[in-house]
Amino acid sequence: MLSFIGVSAMPWRRILLSSVIAIFMISGFFEAKPQTPQATSAYGAEALYARAAGKSESASADLEIIAHRGANNIFNEHTLTAYEIAADAEVDSIEIDLRMTKDHQLIALHDTTLDRTTTGTGAPEELTLNEIKQLDTVAVFGGKVYKEPVPTLNEIFAAFAQEEHYYIETRLVGGDTKMEEPFIHLLEEYDLLDPEYVSFQSFSKESLQKMQELAPEIRTTLLYGTDKFELEDALNADVDVIGIESRNITQDIVDKIQQQGKEVHVFFTDERTQLVEQQRVIMYGVDGVFTDDIEFTKQVIGQ
Repeated sequence: MLSFIGVSAMPWRRILLSSVIAIFMISGFFEAKPQTPQATSAYGAEALYARAAGKSESASADLEIIAHRGANNIFNEHTLTAYEIAADAEVDSIEIDLRMTKDHQLIALHDTTLDRTTTGTGAPEELTLNEIKQLDTVAVFGGKVYKEPVPTLNEIFAAFAQEEHYYIETRLVGGDTKMEEPFIHLLEEYDLLDPEYVSFQSFSKESLQKMQELAPEIRTTLLYGTDKFELEDALNADVDVIGIESRNITQDIVDKIQQQGKEVHVFFTDERTQLVEQQRVIMYGVDGVFTDDIEFTKQVIGQ
């Protein structure tokens, strides 16, 4: 298991956040144990957990567990609470998608719009940070509705500091590399511009190239969309890691990429089959998975 956890003292904001989460757990605000998504229940999740535990000797103990959007199967994705739950589960990395607001502030948000995950609508780059802070993320777990503000990257770094490893996705803004320099400056402000604390990832080669120019010492991951993976392109890419959607993974692909000295990290886009797919790709010896179910992944590798 890779370890990126820093040794600095816990910042007061995180102590406060941990206390709030503890109160919520005691009061039943949300369940501490991961909930199986409804769409995966038909695939026999309990049986899969048992099978995963039984096959753990075949999986790599060095597999990097990356909490995809935080512990998003327990709490609203890309929120301080989701990241805190993932951190408490001792994952290797917490994954953060970046978006930029109209006034050039960096926030944690996956989608191109605010519609799916928040109480607002429209593209984040059309709103100021102050306007976005009037909104909440919103999600339903166990029939209950949970809300929490959209966090800025500044707030995330302030909460966790050097205690976690951040696996952060950059992207073009309006077709340009606008977020990369502010992102680097923020890492420098929090003393996080170090391979121990951060990794970069992107579907954009242009964005990754910019990040490599600004911080060549940091690990970079080139992501390929579903059914857009090209082996020769991946083998020739000047990056440390290749990120592939699980349905495009074969044993031969894993072997060839690793023979080139690169790592293979896998993400999943179909919650109905993710548990089955996690078992399959982990048995191929991939180096990391962006998991939406931390507990299950740990069972696969026998933790």
